[in-house]
Amino acid sequence: MFQQLIAQVIEQAGRHPNITWRGRYANACVALECEGERQFLTFNEDGVAVSEDQPTDEVTFSLTASETAWQALVSSEPRPGFQSLSAMRRTGHLSVGGDHVAFYQNLLPLELLFSLSRPRPEKSAATKPTIDPIIGRYLNMDFQGRPHRIYFEEAGDAGGIPLICLHTAGADGRQYREILNDEAITEHFRVVVFDLPWHGKSSPPAGFQDEIYKLTTDGYVDIVMAMKSALGLNNPVIMGCSIGGRAVLHLALRHGQELRAVIGLQSALNAENKIDGEPEGLRAIHRPDVHGGEVSAALMAGLIAPQSNSADAWETLWHYMQGGPGVFMGDLNYYFTDGDMRNGMAAGIDTAQCPVYLLTGEYDTSATPELSRQLATDINATSFEVMENMGHFPMSENPEDFRSYLLPVLDKITANSP
Repeated sequence: MFQQLIAQVIEQAGRHPNITWRGRYANACVALECEGERQFLTFNEDGVAVSEDQPTDEVTFSLTASETAWQALVSSEPRPGFQSLSAMRRTGHLSVGGDHVAFYQNLLPLELLFSLSRPRPEKSAATKPTIDPIIGRYLNMDFQGRPHRIYFEEAGDAGGIPLICLHTAGADGRQYREILNDEAITEHFRVVVFDLPWHGKSSPPAGFQDEIYKLTTDGYVDIVMAMKSALGLNNPVIMGCSIGGRAVLHLALRHGQELRAVIGLQSALNAENKIDGEPEGLRAIHRPDVHGGEVSAALMAGLIAPQSNSADAWETLWHYMQGGPGVFMGDLNYYFTDGDMRNGMAAGIDTAQCPVYLLTGEYDTSATPELSRQLATDINATSFEVMENMGHFPMSENPEDFRSYLLPVLDKITANSP
């Protein structure tokens, strides 16, 4: 059964051009192991192939899982934790042996190979040219004693409730494109999305070549409040995802009296940095012998729900492929270390003063529903809901379904606003 399953995967996806061209440079032999059985997957100048017999090349690395796990990976709708190789690693259903660096070098084609055996839903294309009602500008200001040029986009009623949106680690404000285009939201809200310094169109400050970028709690909170002040956004709602979902907690704690409410997408008190007991962990996204953009996208592919349509899922991953060297890693300093809130500080969040609404995708293996549920209990969150058929990037990977969860929250905020 295992041999037939792997052979079927190769037959369905093995000729894909974004897989086969890599073989010219990869020259890797991957042992796929299942309960005593082995299949050998090779990437070389001939493309990708599978064999029951070990090739003359030595095994570069191995992937080991149960037959149940392999079958779940290629099923039409896998349950959470089995949607990708990296998701299976995070949940303990797949182990990697051998050369871990080679694993990261080949992770994107491997994820692509298995995901193509389970095609994503397609998104309907636009029938005629349209222009988004989004205005993009640059804000020039001093921040932490240095001049910065911050890019931001906005849409909606200039006199409406300000809604500041915070993007995920290593990405940028394009993740909120559908929020900016949603008339049901912009009718009542002035939506503002900015790229953090070093991200997207917000260049690093002068002298960046002489430093290593690291995002800290103080730096994150301060840049949000600086943008709020510079743009005159009084009593705003702040919505953030992933690192942004953590930041809204720090903002509610430190500046709750200045905020109307916060909305945490994929929020948790902490995140774990280790995968499969590997000491290198996610530091592989910033190595000179690994393409940081590709491995970042490959790892994030494991956090996207299989129900998300192909166009939005791959656009989300494209943003990660474009990140500056070391920027994603620098953001994770906040996500994993500096922004950890397990020290009890979250108990100081006053949800009566600053309501906290939590929404978490069921396919997220980083800020899991269990972690978000514990957070909701610890801080007495205003509301908490698990979003079905969504992963770590609900606003960009599945914006159509996400709005059905977000709009009721925004309605509550509007109803409670003076």
